[in-house]
Amino acid sequence: MDKRTATLKRTTKETDIEISFDIDGAGEANVAKHGLFSLTVKAQGDLVIDGHHTVEDIGIVLGQALAKAAGDKAGIRRYGHVYVPMDEALVLVVVDFSGRPFLAFDAELGQGRIGEFDVELTEEFLRAVAVNAGVTLHVKLLAGKNRHHIVEAIFKALGRA
Repeated sequence: MDKRTATLKRTTKETDIEISFDIDGAGEANVAKHGLFSLTVKAQGDLVIDGHHTVEDIGIVLGQALAKAAGDKAGIRRYGHVYVPMDEALVLVVVDFSGRPFLAFDAELGQGRIGEFDVELTEEFLRAVAVNAGVTLHVKLLAGKNRHHIVEAIFKALGRA
């Protein structure tokens, strides 16, 4: 089997993003570990304005890297799903590696920030990943009130699904 990796870069007026992705990696990552793949993200953006461009562009490049690394999708199960609890929060994420990009996001996060992260960007990031990876992605909040717990559960579930 060919090595299923991708290293991609995207530079715009607002951002400079580079992602290295290895589907069959040993789980080494500078940002994530729940997907059991290797992922390195280097990102610079216009964060003094806000995080929108940076978060969306990371999602775009991550989706493109996933699609490129998957290649002909040999050895990849088409469907994946996982429930992730995080204290009072419970999230379901379902992925269909269908080639038909779509995001169904059913998680009311309201407005606000977790540290410097605007929670509204969660949906924007997921849409960018889904569209650029060519996957159908469903995210459903089943329980929870704490935005930090909900968003953390969403990202962990995405990696595991």
